[in-house]
Amino acid sequence: MRLNGKKALVTGALRGIGKTIADLFIAEGAQVWGLDYKTPDDLNARVDAAGGKLHWIQLDLSALATIEEVIEKSIKEADGFDIVVNNAGITKDNLSFRMSLEEWQKVIDINLSAAFFVARTVARDMIRKRSGSIINMASVVGIHGNGGQANYSASKAGLIAVTKSLASEVASRNVRVNAIAPGYIESDMTAAVPEEARKKMTEAIPMKRTGKQEDVAKAVLFFASDDSAYITGQVLPVDGGMFF
Repeated sequence: MRLNGKKALVTGALRGIGKTIADLFIAEGAQVWGLDYKTPDDLNARVDAAGGKLHWIQLDLSALATIEEVIEKSIKEADGFDIVVNNAGITKDNLSFRMSLEEWQKVIDINLSAAFFVARTVARDMIRKRSGSIINMASVVGIHGNGGQANYSASKAGLIAVTKSLASEVASRNVRVNAIAPGYIESDMTAAVPEEARKKMTEAIPMKRTGKQEDVAKAVLFFASDDSAYITGQVLPVDGGMFF
């Protein structure tokens, strides 16, 4: 129960890694406010399974002008968040020479700009309380780049820079900001990768396996808990040694 009594906001909590993080946080004692562009069809069942510890915020993060108003309202309703996980993200892969303005802008808006506005809004309240942990979901491609993902790589590189910049601004108020950089993780995003490409990527990983969503969630839990009380401004790769 490392998060007993804590209140957490998790974006992109509808499915995949975000849902896994939310479920783990609840199992560790936290009240979780899940946020996504729509409400899950089985929300009542999920709330019951969570013992009433799951709450929901419906918000399209591409509507940047509405983010701070919605998050501020949620902060008041929750009486403040102790933890924020900026997990929401999308991909619109294409070669740089073929990438449209819409493919570029949508990824930057949701993966980077929205995460910045969520973090900034919650950080104001955390500064006032002099306590809090913000975890941003970056990616190894934000460090190393990846062909066909100039937009996604740029958004994650920018998020790493935001992480370090915001960490330096709020550290004196006992608010921590860190990032997770997953490698090849089994998820909805990677399910569409052709089998041959999946095999090659797995062979390139020193641990010789793809990552599980739980691998990422447990790393997020570390940054959310007091186990990392003296760590801020850091990026933790969860990649099986793909990029030593």
